[in-house]
Amino acid sequence: MNNEKFEQELISLSNEKWHWMSECKVDSLSSLFHEKAVFVHMGATMSKEEELDVIRSGRIHYKDVDIQEVSVPFIGETTAILLSKIRLVAVVGGNEVTNPFVVTEVYVKQNETWMLASLSFTRLITP
Repeated sequence: MNNEKFEQELISLSNEKWHWMSECKVDSLSSLFHEKAVFVHMGATMSKEEELDVIRSGRIHYKDVDIQEVSVPFIGETTAILLSKIRLVAVVGGNEVTNPFVVTEVYVKQNETWMLASLSFTRLITP
């Protein structure tokens, strides 16, 4: 397995995902998200459909993401964990908020296609 090639592919896919999230492109996101995907936010854990509904409805609008660091360790040939240190600007409940996070994205490869199985936000404590 060529991890370097897949690492770049996943980094590009993750970047595209952030773009789709900011543009509310739920059809593109629906194709990327695994049917059993889970999404862990600061205040809730959601299923694929719940996450898509939050984006579709605008309850969370992912405005901008500044990606500061990325790493992609692999587990075998079909699982990758993409870790990103980011600064996220979002509108939540009508209020714009900026938070530093480490985002954990777990990707699984099915039928030669990478799918997002989990997306978790861990808020960083900054001085």
